[in-house]
Amino acid sequence: MVKKPDGEAHAADPQGEGAEATDPSERRCIVSGESGPKGGLIRFVLDPEGRVVPDLAEKLPGRGLWVTGTRAMLEKAVAKGHFARAAKASASADSGLPDLVERLLARRAADTLGLARKAGALEAGFEKVMTAIDRGRVVCLIEARDGAEDGRRKLEQRLRVAKEQGILPDVPVLSPLWAYEMGLALGRGNVIHAALIQGRMQAKVMADLVRLERYGRKDSPENARSL
Repeated sequence: MVKKPDGEAHAADPQGEGAEATDPSERRCIVSGESGPKGGLIRFVLDPEGRVVPDLAEKLPGRGLWVTGTRAMLEKAVAKGHFARAAKASASADSGLPDLVERLLARRAADTLGLARKAGALEAGFEKVMTAIDRGRVVCLIEARDGAEDGRRKLEQRLRVAKEQGILPDVPVLSPLWAYEMGLALGRGNVIHAALIQGRMQAKVMADLVRLERYGRKDSPENARSL
């Protein structure tokens, strides 16, 4: 991100949607004053009662108030009154907003995984993931946050071997979801290992997974258990 001078929206941008950035696809964080690609920030709007509402789909009407997409930055925005300052209006940001955003991001990532499975763009289970790696079809390894290290280590080793053999390039490994969340998304019990397969869905799935992982997760919920 590039540091931009403090200040309100440019006159040519009445909606305040990040006019300080020279690139129209960039937005400015109301907390840090830095501008960057929209994918790295989260949009919020004020509802008619002045409450701060997350707009992950970026479709709600009203002036967008953008915050760098991490829990720490959103917590600061809530605690320090940045929403009211940026909106130049009364804005009520509930202390539970960071938790709400985490839940929404997790639901969005899980829903996308489910769609990928239905489209045949996802393999789940240790052996199936191993086979997909050997066939050079994997674009992302997805590991449950609470999965055992042994299985993950073996899959990562297989990825390194596949790279050395020219079967695959560097493949990212992401762990944004708990095992029970992956299982619910894929219509089965707890899922520890999954692999995203090359295809038209990979950009969408990767974007949602990376967005959640960047935001950060709290400790494992009570109904998640170490496996």
